[in-house]
Amino acid sequence: MSISRGLSISGVVQGSGIGSVFFLIFVDELAKVLKHHGVVVKLFADDIKVYLEICNVDNAIQLQEALDLIVEWADDWQLGISIDKCNKLSIGKRQDITKYYINGTELPCLPHCRDLGVTITSDLSPSIHI
Repeated sequence: MSISRGLSISGVVQGSGIGSVFFLIFVDELAKVLKHHGVVVKLFADDIKVYLEICNVDNAIQLQEALDLIVEWADDWQLGISIDKCNKLSIGKRQDITKYYINGTELPCLPHCRDLGVTITSDLSPSIHI
């Protein structure tokens, strides 16, 4: 998921020297909140990845609650979420059929996605990337 900084009415100006530091401070708070709720968080620039092993319905609810926390956090800081850049990728033999939503928009479930130049597939096969 990508947090949009350019269209917000608050936050930090893109391209400023100190803007990146301020944005990291903002995002660090979100990462701590999400970790407290039991999801794994990976950050790179303005991209946020959340991971959770889905073994039962409670895990699916936990992941949706994490997505809701992201929406709430973005609203509090008046930052937009680039929903068109968000998706769900189930990894492993047992696929999670749960539908997840951000701001009422269902996240598409993709068979593969590109992350930092690497194509990751649901079966972790390197064939599409290569």
